[in-house]
Amino acid sequence: MVNIIHQVESYKIIGLCMEVHKILGNGLLEIVYKDALEYEFNRNNIPFEREKEYRVIYKNQVMKHRFNADFVVFDKIILEIKASSKLINEYIAQTLNYLNISGNRLGLLVNFGQPSLQYKRIVK
Repeated sequence: MVNIIHQVESYKIIGLCMEVHKILGNGLLEIVYKDALEYEFNRNNIPFEREKEYRVIYKNQVMKHRFNADFVVFDKIILEIKASSKLINEYIAQTLNYLNISGNRLGLLVNFGQPSLQYKRIVK
């Protein structure tokens, strides 16, 4: 039997992403999809933080530049939103970097830029 990390939570997140995509379609800016997802998370009582800021530590020094994850859902899943013509390796690398810095183990990379919703589970 395969153990899928955060299976129930990730299915809920992807289901809400599908709902947003079904209603809004593709071709809008990322910010619109983020606003719709925020609405759905609130409506469904799903805990999340939007634009959660993470500090980067290098040799015990806090770097001046930080990064903001689009969403951290259930306090353990990084949700990275794109509205692009395709998912590229750079987006996957970005999500992996977010996982490394945050200490979370699962990232969901979701692309609203296609006629059908695209998503990728990224496990650290």
